[in-house]
This record gives sequence, C-alpha cells and structure tokens, in this order.
Amino acid sequence: MASYIVALTGASGAVYGLRLIEELLKRGDDAELLISPCGFLILEAELGLKLEGADAAEKIKGYIEGKGLKGIKGGLNYTPSDRLTSKLASGSSLPKKMVICPCSMGTLGRIASGISGNLIERAADCVLKERGVLVLVPRETPLNAIQLENMLKLSRAGAVILPAMPAFYSKPRSIEEMVDFVVGKTLDALGVENDLYRRWKG
Repeated sequence: MASYIVALTGASGAVYGLRLIEELLKRGDDAELLISPCGFLILEAELGLKLEGADAAEKIKGYIEGKGLKGIKGGLNYTPSDRLTSKLASGSSLPKKMVICPCSMGTLGRIASGISGNLIERAADCVLKERGVLVLVPRETPLNAIQLENMLKLSRAGAVILPAMPAFYSKPRSIEEMVDFVVGKTLDALGVENDLYRRWKG
C-alpha cells in the first residue's frame, strides 16, 4: 500500500482528479487530499459537488461509490489548503509522491517561482526539494510564453508536466475513455501499473 498527495486546483478538469483518486483507492492506496478555494468552485460547477471543507473526503468517497465502486480499500484524508502547520508542509514527512490534477496556471507559476502561499504549493515545493515525484496536470489552451517558461523551469527542476491531452489512436467511444487515458498516463508517471488505456503496439 502506497500513499500519495492529490491536489485539485482551479483549472477545468476536476473529473481527472476524482478519477485518479478513485483508481488509487480501488488499489488500496491512501491519498492525502488538498483542494484550493477555486478547486471547490470547479468541483461544483463541473460535477455538481458542493463540498464543505471538513466533509470533502467523505463526500468524494460517496461520489465515487455512487458510480458503482464498492468496498473502497484505500483511505482518503482531507487537509485544508491553508493549514501550513500540516505534516505535508515538511520535507521530513511522507509521502514523496504528489499529483496536482487539474493544475491551474496560477498554482503552476507560484510553484515554479518557489512561492508557497498555501499547503498545495508548499507540499509541491517539499516534494521537489526532497527529489520526490511531482506530477502536474495542467488544463489550459492556448499557452502563453510565461506559462511555457514556467513549465520548462519545473521540468528542469524534476517535475513531470503532463497536460490533460487525450489520445485518439485508441478510438475512444466516450468521455470516460478519454478521461481514463489521461489518468492512466498520470498513473504511469507515478510508477503505478494500470490498464486504463490501450497502449500502442505498432
């Protein structure tokens, strides 16, 4: 059983983050959940999930179980994004694998600049400095030069930049299959075996 930090911020694509959490919990892994203020707004706007901080983990688990997944094996723990006294704000704590999915350009830019204004940014900073695995899943288009430079800076610092770009060689027949492609690639970046998408065989 492994443990991961999963953060949702204010970019479109909240479904990617929840699908990722679903897969981790199904495997029996634990997830430390962080949600930015704008992340809460996106969850409500895109998925109709109105969360009230403290009950965020339970409501997300209920949402996942409502899709037919019963008997969740892993644990989901929510920590407010303004709690900078959390263990996640220290490089001496575990886990050392973190995904921000979706990742807003503001969050990405602040991490690239070494600015830790909240727990999401501080945890990402810790993962980078401890040489852990940091995966950022931005969902923005088009990209300006500042955003591209920030991505390059983070890639050089060791982060994985994994834009939410579904592939079409597998001929997806639903939005769910396109979501699964991105989530499968995210799990690949974490070193987690999965069969969420059809791999190219030539």
